[in-house]
Amino acid sequence: MHSIRENQQPFLPHQAENKAMKPDPAPLLARAAHNGASTLIDTLLALGVDTVFGYPGGAVLPLYDALHAQPRLRHVLVRHEQAAVHAAEGYARSTGRPGVVFVTSGPGMSNTTTGLLDALCDSIPVICISGQVATTSIGTDAFQECDALGISRPVTKWNRQIRTADETAAVVQEAYAQATQGRPGPVLVDFPKDLQLAPVQATTVLAPPTPAPVAPPAASDLALAASLIASARQPVFYGGGGLINSGPDACAAFGQLVKLAAAPCTLTLLGLGAFPASHPAFLGMLGMHGTLEANLAMHHADLVICVGARFDDRVTGRLDAFCPGAKVIHVDIDPASIGKVVRADVALRGDCAPVLAALLAQLRGRLLADRQPWWQRIDGWRAQDSLAFVDTPEVIAPQALMRRLQAALDSMDSGDAIVSTDVGQHQMWAAQHLRFEQPRRWLTSGGAGTMGYGLPAAIGAQIAHPDACVVCVSGDASILMNIQELATAVQHRLPVKVVLSNNGYMGMVRQWQELIHGGRYSHSYTEALPDFVALARAFGWQAHTVSRREELDGALTTCLASEGPYFLDVRVHGAENCFPMLAPGAGHHEVTLAKGVVFQEPAT
Repeated sequence: MHSIRENQQPFLPHQAENKAMKPDPAPLLARAAHNGASTLIDTLLALGVDTVFGYPGGAVLPLYDALHAQPRLRHVLVRHEQAAVHAAEGYARSTGRPGVVFVTSGPGMSNTTTGLLDALCDSIPVICISGQVATTSIGTDAFQECDALGISRPVTKWNRQIRTADETAAVVQEAYAQATQGRPGPVLVDFPKDLQLAPVQATTVLAPPTPAPVAPPAASDLALAASLIASARQPVFYGGGGLINSGPDACAAFGQLVKLAAAPCTLTLLGLGAFPASHPAFLGMLGMHGTLEANLAMHHADLVICVGARFDDRVTGRLDAFCPGAKVIHVDIDPASIGKVVRADVALRGDCAPVLAALLAQLRGRLLADRQPWWQRIDGWRAQDSLAFVDTPEVIAPQALMRRLQAALDSMDSGDAIVSTDVGQHQMWAAQHLRFEQPRRWLTSGGAGTMGYGLPAAIGAQIAHPDACVVCVSGDASILMNIQELATAVQHRLPVKVVLSNNGYMGMVRQWQELIHGGRYSHSYTEALPDFVALARAFGWQAHTVSRREELDGALTTCLASEGPYFLDVRVHGAENCFPMLAPGAGHHEVTLAKGVVFQEPAT
């Protein structure tokens, strides 16, 4: 498999010379001969956009007509508007560039809200362009009219309706800036149909967008933070998705800081890959299904250095028991996130990369406290092997599926593979047992927990990285949420692999019903699952089912080695539960290792 290059551009089959297309350094120019739709297309191209995901309809047809005349902009036709946004998210997460979506008015726009919510919760830059009925019809309950601004306001960072054709370029440029600057997120531009057709009368010259300046943290705060890190005897670095959003420099600086401080590191679900999983300082993921050593290290820490994370409730557990003896240093670009959930003793507001670089400069040369006793204690927790599971020949344990998938990727030199997931038990097992050495290789839905995310996100990533091995790990309930996107992969000749952890249940729902609701399995079992192999083949995929443990390795190798899209239906043990687990209301020191087994630390 070919490795992924940073900022690799997608291959455009209809215009091969644009394989390495970059933003036009010249000012954006809306020519007088253009209408609103063609001006929007030209503005996107000038901003460096090369791919859009979408689904046409009446109120956006002028935009699609302009797109037909512009071969430099690749369009990926999805089968549902929600999937368009998830595909744009996958594109954005794997490249660091914003994903762009075109949809029509009414149900086209309203179908995007789940994807926009997902992007908002996980800080993913997405620009959604929705068609709208003509300005003369707005407010008349016209066919496929909806209040796009009102509907999208709770699920976007910013939204705007274009009011004149002449302002098209300026609005699109502002949308791009809002989506990418500061804390990234989704934005929506609502574009009435008559303004798409209206001529652009004025010649508008716009300067290329420049990041809004962010004042650096005070030198005294940086010095205090460095002093706390140097003197702490039990520090923990806690990184999140903001590190990956900031870029490779931020992840590199974070790694240097962890190593210089000789301290342990843990990452959130969205932060996986920001620090190499193979490094001995990495404790694994923390939180509800995090490792024992990560959660206990957070509980017993005397200093927590939080970088690009927001203290989500799935991380903190019971808030009044969270890190009871620790001071907190919080680095985040969003001032609203600092102190919102957990009080910060030192607040370092700013982009992770420059803040961490400044913190590194402050820490170099300082004498560090003795951390050997801390590491010895952590090694004791690690020895518990909290991710251990029973791997028997009688059944395929879902944990074994993830371990063998990682082994198959390793054996095929696919260490640069991109993995997306849906939401549920399979997502947590993938996070626990797969290993990510670099950022932008792990795509999952965190804050919103969106079932149906995985397949379209994998499609978006494969569009951006045509030579990469892209695998969607899904569950039998989640895959059905956007199963229609199997057609998208075939149409665009995308060699996406789906590895299905098929247990016949809504697995995480069943687990909670067993452990928390007295075993009352209310509507969590699917009695009419389709024949996934027949279904995938009907869409044009290669497909196979495996249910025997001894056949698993061979089936995974065949799946990953296939040249086209491949669907592997793996029948796993249906009653398996995902541990470790922080039960609702538990603190980090109350880790459940198995059903009815809560870890008890020996008295010292």
